[in-house]
Amino acid sequence: MTKDNVIITSNMDEYKQLLESTKAQVLATRINVARYACKEQLDLYWWIGEQITLAQEKYGWGKSVVNIFALDLTKIFPGSGFGFSPRNIWDMRRFYLAYKDLPNMRRLVAEIPWGQNLTILTKVKDDGARKYYLESTKKCSWTRPVLAMQIESQAYERHVLQNKQHNFEHSLPEHLAQQADKTMKNIYMLDTLGLTKPVLEAQLEKAMVDKIQDVMLELGYGFTFIGNQYRIVSPSGTESVIDLLFFSRPLQALIALELKIGAFKPEYAGKMNYYLNLLDDLVKEEWENPSIGIILCSEKNHIDVEYALRGIDKPMGVSEFRLSKNLPQELSNKIPNAQILEAAILKELE
Repeated sequence: MTKDNVIITSNMDEYKQLLESTKAQVLATRINVARYACKEQLDLYWWIGEQITLAQEKYGWGKSVVNIFALDLTKIFPGSGFGFSPRNIWDMRRFYLAYKDLPNMRRLVAEIPWGQNLTILTKVKDDGARKYYLESTKKCSWTRPVLAMQIESQAYERHVLQNKQHNFEHSLPEHLAQQADKTMKNIYMLDTLGLTKPVLEAQLEKAMVDKIQDVMLELGYGFTFIGNQYRIVSPSGTESVIDLLFFSRPLQALIALELKIGAFKPEYAGKMNYYLNLLDDLVKEEWENPSIGIILCSEKNHIDVEYALRGIDKPMGVSEFRLSKNLPQELSNKIPNAQILEAAILKELE
C-alpha cells in the first residue's frame, strides 16, 4: 500500500467531503455556464430582431430581405447552432417587437430559454398572461412541454383571473393572506392522472399519490409532499385521517388537502377546521405559519361555500378539480383555435 493510499484511507470522511463539495461546485458552475450562454443567445436574438426591424423601417425593405438575410447568415456561420433559418429570424423580429416597449418583461424573457420564449410568444397574446407564464417558467423551471400543457389548461385564468373562494383575508396576516391567495387556484386540472368519471375518492387519492410529481406541478411552486392518509390522534384519543398533507415553502405552512367527489357540502368546512386545529396544536413547528386547508371538490355552489366559510377562523379555501381537459364554460371561449393563432402570427409578419 502506497503512502498516498494510506492518507486517503485514514481520512476517508474528509476525502468524501472534498469529493462531494467539488461535485456540487462543478454542477453549480455548469448551471451558471448554461444560464450565461442562454442569456447571451437571447441578447443576440434580441439585437438581430431589433436591427432587422430598424433597417426595414429606415430603408423600406419588405419581407424578402429577411429570407435573404437568413440565407447569408447561414452561409457565413454554417452549423453554428444559433439557428439562422428564415423562420427563426422572423421569430427574432417578433420577439423584439413584442417586448421592446415592456422593460419589465424584457428582463424576464432573458431568464428563460429560447424554446420556452417561443412557446409563450406564439400561444399567448395577453401581456398579463405572458408575464405570468414567464415568471412561472423561471420559478418552476418548466420545460417546453410542461409550459405548453400549462398554457393549454389555462393556468393563468385559473390561477389569477378567476375569483377564488377562501377566508384568508380574515384568518391570516395581510402579507400571508395575499401570498396564500396567489398560491391557490380556483380549479385544479388533474387530467394527467388518467382517470374518468365516475371515480371513488380512494381511487382519486391513490392516483394522486402514484403521480405525485404531476400533482405537485399542478399545485404550483414550492410544494413538498408529506404523506397521504396522514393520521393524527387528538388528546382525547380520537384518531383522524387527512387525505393528503403537503408543506408549502413560500407559505412556510402545512397544507391539508381533502378530496371530495361530488358537490361541496357545508359540513366539509367544519371537518377541515377540526383538522387544522389538530395540525396547529400537534404537528406544526413553532416557526411555521398557521396550517392551511384546501377542500377539493368536483363541483361547488359559490353561495354554499361563502356561508360555510363565514365565521371560521382557520385559513381554508374551496376549489374544484377536473379529471379531463374539458374546461368550464366561462373559460372555454378564451382559448383561440389554431386558425386564429396562425392568422395573428401571419399578420405580425406583414
